Amino acid sequence: MILTKTQRIAGISLTVVALILFFALKPSALPVDTGHVTRGPLQTTLEAEGVTQVNDRFVIATPVNGKLMRISLEEGDSVRKGSILAAVLPPELNTREYRDASARVASSRAVLGESIARLERAALGFSQAERHAARFRKLFSEGAIAKEAIEVAENEAGVLKKEFEASRSAVQAARFSLEAIQAQIDRTISGKPVNVLSPVDGRVLRIHEKSERVIPAGSPIIDIGDPSAIEIVIDVLSSDAIRVKVGNKVAIKDWGGDRDLQGVVKTIAPGAFTKVSALGIEEKRVNIVAVLKKYEPLLGDNFRVQAKIVLREEPNVLQVPVSSLFKGRNDWRLFVIEHDKAVERSVKIGMRGTYQAEVLSGLKEGDKVVVHPTNDLKDGISVTSQQ
Repeated sequence: MILTKTQRIAGISLTVVALILFFALKPSALPVDTGHVTRGPLQTTLEAEGVTQVNDRFVIATPVNGKLMRISLEEGDSVRKGSILAAVLPPELNTREYRDASARVASSRAVLGESIARLERAALGFSQAERHAARFRKLFSEGAIAKEAIEVAENEAGVLKKEFEASRSAVQAARFSLEAIQAQIDRTISGKPVNVLSPVDGRVLRIHEKSERVIPAGSPIIDIGDPSAIEIVIDVLSSDAIRVKVGNKVAIKDWGGDRDLQGVVKTIAPGAFTKVSALGIEEKRVNIVAVLKKYEPLLGDNFRVQAKIVLREEPNVLQVPVSSLFKGRNDWRLFVIEHDKAVERSVKIGMRGTYQAEVLSGLKEGDKVVVHPTNDLKDGISVTSQQ
């Protein structure tokens, strides 16, 4: 059939109009942010605020009632063991006060005996732990045990050593307290002040009472400690604390320096305490104590820091941006870009870090995924990358 010129022109016009309508009505590609499935190291961390405190801090209190003489020491001053920190002039004793003082002498003597017993028990435990660690070192050198076993034994020996040192310091403190109370009666009669002595070498961390005034027995006067022995106390939710283990790495951030400080978890408190959050919600929190691997002289007592506890780390895992994941009915899902289309896919996720998550199945290295998917994104829709 031979078409006339008019018919040919009409057919061409209809074809052009159809093409124009097709491209005009065709939905444009949705712009999306994209990321890639990569392989590399991954950490699971727990971040929380903490404060520094001096390990083995000694709060020195007055052993008697009386008038505290003005203290000449300043915060930051170094003191030697046995040096005079303060002097308290006790009032004259009546018969009842004399009996009370005698009873305190007996009580302090009992505390000293208990402290000595704890020291002996701690010394025995430390000695056994040292021998245990020595045996493990020998077995490790012979290839009979794994490195983790000797690390656990050496860590236990280190903890027991600290307990032994703390018990020894407690004995010294109890002995000084007993000597001070025993001297109370004689000093009161003679009118001489009771000298408050330093139980250890250290520095003055805080002076509670500096001016001369009358204070009751047991009032704190001075805090003594070694500023180089700094601990970090980190309080976390009790639900998070169960994931923390002794020996976990800790990075100390936002402390004022130009680099992060490295430490390890020393102890985990066995009990929780109640803390009211900024929103007025009561929370159960647990104190995690970490120690620094290297002394930082710029970090002092009661400084605020931000701590990042490494719960788990792997050197080489397949991972995807956490922002690409969303929860499906029974699994985790994301959008993979295939031939410029978004394809919804189910994936299995392992450990999750702050920005990346481990991929156990459903993806391969190099896959391109949509990050921050919007509600407009549907399976099979055309997309264009904004990156």
